[in-house]
Amino acid sequence: MPITISDTRDITQSDIINLYKLNGWSSADKPAELYNGLLHSHALYSAWDGDRLVGIGNALSDGYLVVYYPHLLVHPDYQGKGIGQLIMDSMKAKYKGIHMQMLTADLEAVGFYEKMGFVRAGKTEPMWIYSGKEH
Repeated sequence: MPITISDTRDITQSDIINLYKLNGWSSADKPAELYNGLLHSHALYSAWDGDRLVGIGNALSDGYLVVYYPHLLVHPDYQGKGIGQLIMDSMKAKYKGIHMQMLTADLEAVGFYEKMGFVRAGKTEPMWIYSGKEH
């Protein structure tokens, strides 16, 4: 069965939390906040193998000038199969023409995002006030 990409928000909280836990993201420890944050994102794309959630990505945007891609996760059993690229391609197509598309990449993900057309943002440094562990 082929992987399907969807932009509907009909995803259960338990499916989302499971995917985040499998990837070791600490936001899974705040299930209500994570779920509501994703559902209220400007865009939310998910990847499905039948009825199994195997990937998710979201975007925050003003819809005109700037878009930020905070999350892109793929189920560990499905990584390296092009699912992240399918999700990212969908988001980039939605925001084609936006002046600034940005994200913060973990070191091991830099190569993936470079293949997707992203480059280091000049002399900038990522900065945050963050109460989590990783992610």
